[in-house]
Amino acid sequence: MARTRFDGLPPGKVASHLGVMLLVAAVLGVVVSGLAIPFAGVIGFSARNVSESVDDLPQELETEQLPQRTEVQDAEGKTIATLYDQNRVNVPLRQISRTMVEAIVAIEDYRFYQHGALDLKGTLRALLTNQAAGSVAQGGSSITQQLVKLTLITQANGDEEAIKAAKEDSYGRKLKELRYAIALEKRHSKDWILERYLNTAYFGDGAYGVQAAAQHYFSTNAKDLNLRQSALLAGLVQSPEAYNPTKNAAQAKVRRNVVLERMAQLNVIPQADADKAKDRKLGLKVQDQPNGCVNSEAQFFCDYVVRWLMTDPALGADQEERRRLIFNGGLTIKTTVDLRYQKSANDAVAAHVYKDDLAIGGLALIEPGTGNVRGLAQSRPMGKKKGETFLNYTVPTKYGDAAGVQPGSTFKAFVLAAAINQDIPLTQRFPAPNPGRFPLNDFQTCDGPYQSTEIWTPKNSTSSSAAPNLYEGTRNSVNTFFVNLELATGLCEPWKLAREMGISELTEANIVPSFTLGVAGVSPLEMAEAYATFAAQGLHCDARPVTEITDVQGNVLKKYQKNCTQVLASPVANAVNDVLRGVIDGGFADAQDPGQPAAGKTGTTNDNKSVWFVGYTPNLAGAAMVAGVNREGHPESLDGKAVGGRTLYSSSGSTTAGPIWGDAFKAIAPFLDDVDFTRPSSSDIRGLLITVPAVSGKTYDSAKATLEGLGFNVVNGGTVDSAVGQGLVAWSAPGTGARLASGDTVTLYISDGTPKVKKGKGKKGKGGRGNNGNGQG
Repeated sequence: MARTRFDGLPPGKVASHLGVMLLVAAVLGVVVSGLAIPFAGVIGFSARNVSESVDDLPQELETEQLPQRTEVQDAEGKTIATLYDQNRVNVPLRQISRTMVEAIVAIEDYRFYQHGALDLKGTLRALLTNQAAGSVAQGGSSITQQLVKLTLITQANGDEEAIKAAKEDSYGRKLKELRYAIALEKRHSKDWILERYLNTAYFGDGAYGVQAAAQHYFSTNAKDLNLRQSALLAGLVQSPEAYNPTKNAAQAKVRRNVVLERMAQLNVIPQADADKAKDRKLGLKVQDQPNGCVNSEAQFFCDYVVRWLMTDPALGADQEERRRLIFNGGLTIKTTVDLRYQKSANDAVAAHVYKDDLAIGGLALIEPGTGNVRGLAQSRPMGKKKGETFLNYTVPTKYGDAAGVQPGSTFKAFVLAAAINQDIPLTQRFPAPNPGRFPLNDFQTCDGPYQSTEIWTPKNSTSSSAAPNLYEGTRNSVNTFFVNLELATGLCEPWKLAREMGISELTEANIVPSFTLGVAGVSPLEMAEAYATFAAQGLHCDARPVTEITDVQGNVLKKYQKNCTQVLASPVANAVNDVLRGVIDGGFADAQDPGQPAAGKTGTTNDNKSVWFVGYTPNLAGAAMVAGVNREGHPESLDGKAVGGRTLYSSSGSTTAGPIWGDAFKAIAPFLDDVDFTRPSSSDIRGLLITVPAVSGKTYDSAKATLEGLGFNVVNGGTVDSAVGQGLVAWSAPGTGARLASGDTVTLYISDGTPKVKKGKGKKGKGGRGNNGNGQG
């Protein structure tokens, strides 16, 4: 008598087999959504139970866009960083090698193109095999069913409960999976399902999808995978970590050879080809895909880009939504960084401040007239090890988490600009006593006299004539000269001007007599942005690290246009440039001359806790900073510290921060166009300026004609909330009464007819004396 599959099995096993077969026969009659759904192994369920359970499940599975890695590019299109939660690059089926497709179908579901959502023969075969083994020895899920499971896991977005439910070994999960598989087969072609599966599957070692796996394991693309590469990858999906070739090469080879043998059995490839491939090594050429900014050559610029984009409501309703788009959207982020400038900045900072020093060195580079951020460098690299940090000291606190650093005498430039704007001649002289004696209530704030009865006695750290003019007082950075100049200008205009030029986090608490000596906390990027306004002849442009974002299809999601406003009349800016040229041409920073027309200002704070040099050419501005810190990261004096391989017995903006700026700009100078500053037409700019007229309520064309008739350049700033009639000019920037020169830019903003909702006004901060003015310029 012929043997059957049940011969030799214990009675209990036989009964189990018979019960399962009877149940399968019963379930075969269940019809759901027009398809017969055979489902075995659910002992205790009737066909009716199964039918009712399936009918209660959702009809379709939403297949969201798969998470894909994002590329961050420099201004020339070179990738400087990749960002991802899952390292994946989607590719269409036509860009996956035919051999790879044949390998995955052969080992996972060889009848994929013949059956529907469920492979009945495969399921029964797996069922009987598993029943005989008393465990799960063989899987019976079709590729479509596997895709459902992978999709549910992927779309769980890290939700542990959802992931657990997608993996649960229960009949309820199997029924749900099957119902979804039926829906997928109805809505999509077999090729679509296979393409989606190959892009969704995890191949181990952090590689999701066949393209990322091909790049990772073999440094090639999915379309170029050969037989042994395809067999290895196809074998991984069953158990990616168990067969991980980078960790378990022997097991990976065994599994690869199983795939090769299966392909031969199915006549997909000749047996000879399989045997030949089985004898060969794995042929790995592993290429890791760095994730995040820590591996970038522009670490802190990259970090700034991410943090800057995270504030953009156009990219999502909240922080989590924006993060998901940035790290999973497969975006291409085109930035403004120039890697030539970035390297020069990196080298200059690293040469003068070492990562283990009890000091932080930083340099920010920005382009005048556009706001394009060209590079950010700091002495402590990104990381968790000793001498590393995740704090970005080069950018404002909201983008880098580091507290600002006092800028010292670099703030004198704002008082200088305010003085020139108020028609104070460049040749006018002011006393420079040492020390000075200044009643604090002599200083005018935005709301009247400064409220204090104290006497302030700042000192000078440099000598000069008893009453220098604006050129000499600035070149020698004479403290009491600038205090007297500030008495003449008042505190309000220099404070407002600094805010308009990019020091946006200044508060009313910073309207203090010591403002001119730099007591507010700022970042190198803010200072570079502000001084770039001088270089651009009074045109201030917001710092811009990104120009464009495109999606996976190359469609432009958003363009980031430059945002510029004329905040100083060009003759005023030209006069400031002429004065600040003296700091490099024969002044404190004479040794830092980059070989191109350049201007700048040194800065040193009390007790030498920080030193600065902010300088610029007509086409690039940069701010260098060195600040002393203790091991807890708190500010302290640089004096006596070993910085850059030498002990600083005294430090200053010109000798400590200046060389960072100078080295970087000397290296960058060959890449810059040869242009010069515009010389002021005279030492006194009175009579050169034109008052901006009132244009609110006019049509755009009428306002534009009026302003152009006066010689101004007119720019449309877009629509804003305003109670002015819809479509009419709401306001101009600079506003009515501002004085500009012919050729300067006036931006017109158009009303949408909707009044702006006013927010509650915060309390006015209290002023204080702040810096006592003993620091050198």
